[in-house]
Amino acid sequence: MMQPFRDFAAIRAAAVNLPAADADAVAAARARDQQLTKPTGALARLEDCVFHLAGWQRRGIPCLDAVRIAVFAGNHGVAARGVSAYPADVTMQMVANFERGGAAINQLAILHGATLSVTALELERPTQDFTAHAAMTETECLAAINAGAEAVPPNCDLLVPGEMGIGNTTAAAALAAALHGGDAASWVGPGTGVAGDALDNKIRVVDAALGFHRAALGDPLQALRLVGGRELAALFGAVLMARLQSVPVLLDGFVVGAAAAVLARLNPAGLDHCLAGHVSAEPGHRRLLAALGKPALLDLGMRLGEGAGAAVAVGLLKAAVVCHAGMATFAEASVSQRS
Repeated sequence: MMQPFRDFAAIRAAAVNLPAADADAVAAARARDQQLTKPTGALARLEDCVFHLAGWQRRGIPCLDAVRIAVFAGNHGVAARGVSAYPADVTMQMVANFERGGAAINQLAILHGATLSVTALELERPTQDFTAHAAMTETECLAAINAGAEAVPPNCDLLVPGEMGIGNTTAAAALAAALHGGDAASWVGPGTGVAGDALDNKIRVVDAALGFHRAALGDPLQALRLVGGRELAALFGAVLMARLQSVPVLLDGFVVGAAAAVLARLNPAGLDHCLAGHVSAEPGHRRLLAALGKPALLDLGMRLGEGAGAAVAVGLLKAAVVCHAGMATFAEASVSQRS
């Protein structure tokens, strides 16, 4: 099968020529909303969600019959530096748990009638320790980006990207710092639960990576290659392909947000098709969403990953859609409109 992107140049070109939302579909959704049996604006952000989905699904009455949750898993060489509370073996063990149906994201997928895909990215071959090497070669990074792009079905109503990878909040912090500035302490958080000396070590590791690669981090794709990871590259590829296919995206936590931010740096309008499902307990996530201009739908203090926070927010989007599609208009219900 031909890969979606043959090289980084093709990715850059795709990121420049991105489709926009369908203004006519948004107008149709707004027109219907004005006729529904409620005061204008009474459903607040639920209405905004409907208009967002309408524009990207290119239909005045959006639906969420085909929701895809796509989880990507990768291992990180930097994990050997003690940046996580868990050993790297947990990545592979959790992938097996996903495949058996035993994780939180499995239950949320069942709840919402969503299709769950899990893509394990060369777990037996971690990325390089990015404090002293590039995390990936360009070939490796491109392969991961294409794996993410290939996980997005063209007939999807909504994409929920998720991740699993011991050490990946370290990579996300390094990538966020590369893309948006600041030192490691501005972005590093507890991840799987590190604190005290272990957290200080994690900060030092990210600062070391930023210093080692500083000369090349101004290029978003190179930043992804140098201090990211295979699952972050796949997440970027999935978000980009979703945009090219006009599939709306519901972003999960810090790792997903950092990967998606690469597209925003390549094109300031690159994440217009994305909503932020939630803001996680990872401190850098709130800062990142502010930088991206993406207010979160939920703030529950979650820090699981897997796409779980965004999957919980799918319920909000479904509530918005069923109200928009199912409510009677003033004329249908013989209810007098505001004078």
